[in-house]
Amino acid sequence: MNRLFGSKNTVPKPTLDGAISNVDTHIESIDVKLSKLNAELTTYQQRMTKMRDGPGKTAIKQKALKILQRRKMYEGQREQLQQQSWNMEQAGMMQDNLKNVMTTVDAMKSTNKALKSQYGKINIDKIEQMQDEMADLMEIGNEINESISRSYDVPEDVDEAELDAELEALGEEVELESQFGVGETPGFLQDEVKAPEFIDEPPEQGNKVKEAAG
Repeated sequence: MNRLFGSKNTVPKPTLDGAISNVDTHIESIDVKLSKLNAELTTYQQRMTKMRDGPGKTAIKQKALKILQRRKMYEGQREQLQQQSWNMEQAGMMQDNLKNVMTTVDAMKSTNKALKSQYGKINIDKIEQMQDEMADLMEIGNEINESISRSYDVPEDVDEAELDAELEALGEEVELESQFGVGETPGFLQDEVKAPEFIDEPPEQGNKVKEAAG
C-alpha cells in the first residue's frame, strides 16, 4: 500500500549540530584505533631491539610497517573529519550571526514603524504656534509684574537740595526741643496730636480726683 500511494517521510531532517556531533563521534573512534596501533607499534619496536637480524626480525618488521600504514590512513581520515567539523562549526557561527542580524533588523523595523506612527501625530506648525503663544504670555506676565511692583505716591526724581533743607529743618526742631524741654511735642508733630475739634473742653481729671478725695 505504501508503494502505491506513498507515505509521509517521518525521518527528521539532519541539523548542523547533529552533523557536527556525528563527525566528532567518528573522530573519537579513530582516536581509539590510533591509540591501539601506537601500542602495537611500541611492542614491535621493543621486540625488534632485542632480536638479531634474521627472518624473525624481518617478519616483525613487516607487521610493524603494515600497522604504520594503517596509522597514517587513520591519521589522514582524522584530519579530514576535523576539517569538516571545523567547517560546519564556522557555518554554525555564521548562521547564528545571521539570526542575530535578522533579529536586529526586525527590531529596527518595529522601532522605525513606531517612530513614524508617533511622529506622524505631531504637528510642527502647532508646536511653533504654541511656542509663540508662550512667549507672548511670558511678555504679558512680565508687564503685569512690573505694573504690580510699581511704587505709589513716591516721586521718581527727588531733588537732593530739598532733602538737605528738610533735614536741616528737622535738626532745628530737635534743637528747639532740647531748649524748651524733652516732653514738648515738636512742631512738625503738633498738628497730629492736636485734640479733636468736636471736644469743647478738655477733661479735668485732676480736679475730679481732688474732689473725690476731699
